[in-house]
Amino acid sequence: TFAAESVKVVASYSILGELVERVGGDAVTVRTLVGRDGDAHTFAPTPVDAAAVSDARVIFLNGMGFEPWLVKMIAATRTKATVVTVTAGIKPLRPVLEAHDHHHCVSDVNPHVWHDVRLTIRMVENIRDALVKADPDRADGYRQRATAYLAELANLDEWVASETAKLPAARRKLVTSHDTFGYFAVRYGFKVLGTALGSFSTDAPDPSAKEMVALVHRIKAAGVPAVFCENMVNPKVIAQLARTAGVRVAPMLYTDALGPVGSEGETYLKLMRHNVTVIVNALGN
Repeated sequence: TFAAESVKVVASYSILGELVERVGGDAVTVRTLVGRDGDAHTFAPTPVDAAAVSDARVIFLNGMGFEPWLVKMIAATRTKATVVTVTAGIKPLRPVLEAHDHHHCVSDVNPHVWHDVRLTIRMVENIRDALVKADPDRADGYRQRATAYLAELANLDEWVASETAKLPAARRKLVTSHDTFGYFAVRYGFKVLGTALGSFSTDAPDPSAKEMVALVHRIKAAGVPAVFCENMVNPKVIAQLARTAGVRVAPMLYTDALGPVGSEGETYLKLMRHNVTVIVNALGN
């Protein structure tokens, strides 16, 4: 008997693509739309992407406003694919409404759930359930691979919690390009002081002089030693902020995308370990 043909699936961004591959194994062929180091917030899909969406059996998206272009593409292509929102059942974080922050996206929710490993576990469970439903003949394989990966993620969550606990609470303060660490902060006891772009999205306009002054003031008042740049964002605004505030720019974090193969951000597990190590080192010194 021949093995059944693999299930064609589309994943919107690289971190999600990897989670789908870990559960799907050789039973699925994953096409990831926004690649490594790519920015899903500003992505412009091509006709080839539209063809993949049209052809897919299952489409996995993050949801929470992370990929509005994909929602449009799903409608435009009239794809017959099952559309799975992997953040289903996760309570979204809303912006902390401060006058100088998030000024252009008051209604948005924060889509960056995967920085809380417990929420990544929820995403993987949702992926598993969707693949089992779409391809019941190979349900055992999906369940086995998911169980193995979920155990790795549970270990990772414990590790992140114990590493971040090495930092005194007063030092657990984050400043990044855009508001990517909200869920991380809630789970692991950090405070997001502010973001250079003042938004959940990277396509926000550069901050005004007034906003920069307010953020510099908060950085100095909080006594943070470093601010952080991200792999899919131009670092110039963060560099300018660091110079003005007289603090360091820490080594790069991988936030919305995996890094290149062979890099510290090559897989989700490596990305999280790298980010936490950089954050703890930068804020601990």
